[in-house]
Amino acid sequence: MPVVPAVHREVRLAVRPRPARPLSAEHFELVQVPVPRPGPGQVLVRNRVMAVTAVMRTLMNSEADLFMPPYGVDEVLWGLAVGEVVAAPDGGPDGGPKVGELVEHRFGWREYAVVDAAEAHRLDPAALPDPAAHLSQGPSAWMGIVRGAEVRSGDTVFVTGAAGGVGSLAGQIARLKGAKRVIGSTGSPRKAEYLTRELGYDAVVIRGAGPIEEQLREAAPDGLDAVFDNVGGEQLRAALALARRGARFAIVGALSGQATGGATAPVEVDTVALTARGITLRGIALYDHMDVIPEWTAEFGRGLRAGTLTFPHVRLSGIARAPRALCELLEGRHVGAVLVDL
Repeated sequence: MPVVPAVHREVRLAVRPRPARPLSAEHFELVQVPVPRPGPGQVLVRNRVMAVTAVMRTLMNSEADLFMPPYGVDEVLWGLAVGEVVAAPDGGPDGGPKVGELVEHRFGWREYAVVDAAEAHRLDPAALPDPAAHLSQGPSAWMGIVRGAEVRSGDTVFVTGAAGGVGSLAGQIARLKGAKRVIGSTGSPRKAEYLTRELGYDAVVIRGAGPIEEQLREAAPDGLDAVFDNVGGEQLRAALALARRGARFAIVGALSGQATGGATAPVEVDTVALTARGITLRGIALYDHMDVIPEWTAEFGRGLRAGTLTFPHVRLSGIARAPRALCELLEGRHVGAVLVDL
């Protein structure tokens, strides 16, 4: 039986950030509290690694209109984490996870978590080479490319937010699905070079390097067949201007608003152009497609072992670094997923 300490650390929301203002350390509080004790039907998990994502900034707004409830002031934040079960009073209730097993759950931002057994999803240690890869945003990328944009052999595909945790996998998946040309967008020349050199993008448009539509026309002179949009705003508008007849758009995010806490990225749409060119706009969210997770995990495991897929990510060490990790993600400092080892 693992030794469980008397106290552990957790991160709380100290004060709500003001709209359109940068996130900083002052918005968080790191506290030391007693390790919680599991009750009937629960397990105690020692968290090993957690993910931070852009939507967490939006959840800090009390008026956030999402499918998830906003964070509460003076309450512990939450998000996906992978950990080891260290106590199970029922010995693994109702066939649930047992001591020593790895599980994924939604109670990150703390070193120990009490989790209802039904919400602690047992992980197969052999499924992926690194358990942390279960925290990739690959299910969203797979869902958007395969079910949303329906990428086909020979397509020219545009992936917005291509250097993020979702986009860095979406471009790779598009290539696996037979895309002839894959174009990404990002915020710096450094990231653009990484996308073309390491992730196989054919071209990259750079936010701030000139009008997006002009850059995209140069990168895709024959137009776009499929678009994976994780940003909205100007980038979606540019993609619509270059959409070929029958183009398929998967709308999966709104990063242009989320970076400063917003939840919207409005775009004016010409409905005449949509109908005349037979363009499909499909808003698609993972909570409606949870069945893709095992499908993606199997594909990801094969790809990682064969070298046909990579998992771009950065890992910071220690729960005290978690607030800084989220701030750095929103500042665009990293490529791929941002994880924190606990």
